[in-house]
Amino acid sequence: MNKSVYIIPVNAHSGKSVVSLGVLQMIMRNTSKVGYFKPIIESKSEKDMLIETVLEHFKLNMSYEETYAYTRKEVIALKNQGNIGEVYDTIIKKYKALEEKFDFVLVDSPGIVGDSNFDTDFNASVAQSLNIPVLVVLKDNFASEDELLNQVQVQLNSILEKDVQVLSVFINKAKNATEATQSKLEQKFKDITFTVIPRKEELSRPTIREVAKALNAEFLYKGDNIDVITKRTLIGAMQLPNYFANLTEDTLAVIPSDRTDLITGSLVANYSNYSNIKGIVLYGNFELDKSIHKILEGIQKNIPIMIAKSNTFETANLIGAINPRIYPENTEKIKLLLQLFDETVDAEKLNKSISSFKSETITPRMFQYNMVQKARQGQKHIVLPEGTDDRILTAASQLAEDELVYLTILGDPEAIKTRATNILGLKWNEKRISIVNPANSPKYEAYAEKLYELRKSKGLELSQAKDLMLDASYFGTMMVFVGDADGMVSGAVNTTAHTIRPSLQFVKTKPGVSTVSSVFFMLLHDRVLVYGDCAVVPNPTAEQLADIAISSADSAIAFGIEPKVALLSYSSGNSGSGADVDKVREATALVKQRRPELLVEGPIQYDAAVDPKVGKQKMPNSPVAGQANVLIFPDLNTGNNTYKAVQRETGGLAIGPMLQGLKKPVNDLSRGALIPDIYNTVLITAIQSEF
Repeated sequence: MNKSVYIIPVNAHSGKSVVSLGVLQMIMRNTSKVGYFKPIIESKSEKDMLIETVLEHFKLNMSYEETYAYTRKEVIALKNQGNIGEVYDTIIKKYKALEEKFDFVLVDSPGIVGDSNFDTDFNASVAQSLNIPVLVVLKDNFASEDELLNQVQVQLNSILEKDVQVLSVFINKAKNATEATQSKLEQKFKDITFTVIPRKEELSRPTIREVAKALNAEFLYKGDNIDVITKRTLIGAMQLPNYFANLTEDTLAVIPSDRTDLITGSLVANYSNYSNIKGIVLYGNFELDKSIHKILEGIQKNIPIMIAKSNTFETANLIGAINPRIYPENTEKIKLLLQLFDETVDAEKLNKSISSFKSETITPRMFQYNMVQKARQGQKHIVLPEGTDDRILTAASQLAEDELVYLTILGDPEAIKTRATNILGLKWNEKRISIVNPANSPKYEAYAEKLYELRKSKGLELSQAKDLMLDASYFGTMMVFVGDADGMVSGAVNTTAHTIRPSLQFVKTKPGVSTVSSVFFMLLHDRVLVYGDCAVVPNPTAEQLADIAISSADSAIAFGIEPKVALLSYSSGNSGSGADVDKVREATALVKQRRPELLVEGPIQYDAAVDPKVGKQKMPNSPVAGQANVLIFPDLNTGNNTYKAVQRETGGLAIGPMLQGLKKPVNDLSRGALIPDIYNTVLITAIQSEF
């Protein structure tokens, strides 16, 4: 079952609170453990009223601090500093904490303020990063139905272009929208439902409390209730008979404080049930006569009365400019909102749409978040043989500071620590980072003897084993082999051959796997793809290609990706022939035979594998075509060039290579690896050690 939905307004004063509160009530009818998250609030100096309302009205089991991540000002500052990635990472972290605590989390965006394009784009990007579906709310404030239709299409396409799944659109405060409008839109956007919510005048009117706040007025009497909604404002700048003629039910009477006739007349009219005045504003900064005070004390029973210092023009403008809000004490308006939602929304259909949503992808930011969380939970021990490289030392310092793994760095302890702290200025957590010189290690002799035992049948002498064990790659690999470390990462200085040779000699492959291969996790804008093999096997046979495909599918599963495997070639299905295509076809048959539960397609061209339109056209009956997320290249030349081309042209992040097929994880870095590459490779090695 889907565990979340994101509500996004696309224009100012959309009235999205009717959808926010209505959806919460709808979900809570079937789910008791519900959370609420608003990534961005306006200010920390004053609490967000909608958050307060949700927590109080629905009695949610969470603190105010859990409900938000940043203020708008903080987000804009980080964006201007080029640190918008930090914003997304923090939002994901806070959201995931709520997801673990609750069965369902409603994510609610702030209202549109200022740059509506920034707000809408940012909210869509957050929804895409969280990989949750969206409900769009739009206020119908357009001049005609045609303008409304155009704007809905523009806004929807803008969101859909960001690879966000929109479930439903609510056209709120409807002025032009009708059932016919709804039908036109549903014909245009066939997978999206549309709901027209009519304008309800009471919801656009302020309460007495809001009027007092806008006028900075002082209450003389609060009466029975200052949270009632006024339906009409009547400014008493007329003779008493005319004033009485204009009094209607639920009026806010705005009277100059020197008009004793209108003041007493209002009280009498209310007392005699001539009218039902909701509240009285006395303005003008005139001092009330003592006799009026006595009359108010004697006859005034339940009407809120406030006094403001503004003049007639200022008072009228301030009241007219009030943007009514939802707040906890405003129970009358909350009730009206929930009634309006129930009357206009097909709750059964909406609830089914939300609960049945299932994403076929994992987003890049969520993938990285999951990596960090899995590593933090596992607390594995990784060995880094290349202690002379500054990139290794910097990545090690960051990993230790983030408390994700324990590390052993091989090399001269004094030289490494001096360089790390005095020259590079790194924080050095000795509880998490140990430095070992293989030659001086108390385990050196035991490791050498173990290597001799493992390789003597191949002609290795004990003296040779002792020499090899002085090599950091052999020493680090032996640490992994005997269980003194969970994995090894090397290759920033050493060649691939030097890094993996010890593993091939004595770590060996997993049972049932005869081929050591590699994958890259390609973090593109909207999804994560698994590419194999791009680093190890130059020209695999059909059997090796099948091994690579199965190992890559298992790697995908281990990292939270439900594999749909495509074995790539220059033709799709039965459209081509030749030795290269036949090899891929044979490999596909072997995969299906060995792992019948996997979704596999091959041979298939790259575009048919990843593009739904092309896949449907070329292979309409394939469960993989157009949806593949594990892509197996026919040879190293194709794979290596493709991953580099995609990485450069899309700006995507390539994490890897991650070696697969070995009994224990040893991973090779590119000699051009950047510090983030090393950081990420250590994380995937730590995770790999658990499967």
